[in-house]
Amino acid sequence: MTLTIHIDDGVPPYEQVRAQISEQARSGALPVGYRLPTVRGLAESLGLAANTVAKAYRALEADGVIETRGRNGTFVAAAGDAAEREVASAAREFASRARRLGVSEGDAVAAVRDALRVAYGD
Repeated sequence: MTLTIHIDDGVPPYEQVRAQISEQARSGALPVGYRLPTVRGLAESLGLAANTVAKAYRALEADGVIETRGRNGTFVAAAGDAAEREVASAAREFASRARRLGVSEGDAVAAVRDALRVAYGD
């Protein structure tokens, strides 16, 4: 696992850790079942506070990318499936709410496109 933190990037270090681990898990660079370093170990190797790495790990666990198995450690989960299910669920909820609010399909799709542009920086 290779992570690079850019302090002058403007992106918080925990978010950089979260994004890089998430991307490596989704791409297969970190295979399902790969044991991640301990919070302290990773923090030390990156020159970060342990709380910073812990925050990234909590976010990754909430996203279903990693799973903690108590004293056995933290491992890459079957992230692709979990992420796809969560996105599909969010999309269904959005579509239902847009319809309840009386928003047209075209306006709802435009709202999603705008939100994606903001989120992905396009």
